[in-house]
Amino acid sequence: MRRTKPVRPVLVVIAHGSRDPRHAATVHALVRRVRALRPGVRVETGFLDFNIPSVQGVLESLAAEGVRDVVALPLLLTRAFHAKADIPAVLRDAPPQLRIRQAEVLGPSPLLLSALERRLYEAGLTPADKSSTGVVLASAGSTDPEAIAVIADIAREWRHTGWCAVRPAFASAALPRTEDAVRELRALGCARVAVAPYVLAPGFLPDRIARGAVEADVLAEVLGAAPEVARVVLGRYDAAWARGLRLSVSA
Repeated sequence: MRRTKPVRPVLVVIAHGSRDPRHAATVHALVRRVRALRPGVRVETGFLDFNIPSVQGVLESLAAEGVRDVVALPLLLTRAFHAKADIPAVLRDAPPQLRIRQAEVLGPSPLLLSALERRLYEAGLTPADKSSTGVVLASAGSTDPEAIAVIADIAREWRHTGWCAVRPAFASAALPRTEDAVRELRALGCARVAVAPYVLAPGFLPDRIARGAVEADVLAEVLGAAPEVARVVLGRYDAAWARGLRLSVSA
């Protein structure tokens, strides 16, 4: 008897949304890269706020088409409020005929560290600069202690790859700010200081990070559509799909 190959679920990338048009443009660029890496997977984009289409609108359109299986992927770097509350609430209101699996957030991941280094090298650093360069790992910030702890853990892990020092910083809700971390690294004696924004797309908080980096020697671009980020997206999609297949078999 010939087995039917399981139909791959639609990947719905869930982005935060922003009044800043650069945000949506960057999200769409990342999604195009994801599609190029995995042409056999249908990828749709929905926004929680400010931009269209909304997540609810995308899910309703898929249900109307007859789609049944969806992997909903939060385009977030940490498991904070949006991943724990906002997105599950939206998914609970989805059309009941959809079988939705929520994938894990993107971070932490070694691939994201590779993407951060890519951005620093694109901004002018070289691997030979690592031992004399202090890096500020600049995050948007969160009131969630788990998310803050993750950023601190990433900074410690990244330091062990050869940088002079790595310090976490936050654009909102937590301390230190980017400018304070830059001054700390300067006082520590690092020959140069670089700021690496640990954010996915431009917007209000990334602009605040940039203003805080005015005394740094190097400011990298946001992660954006880096190929490593696209690979993380697909890795989270594959893991969610595989988890769903295991549940189907056990049922």
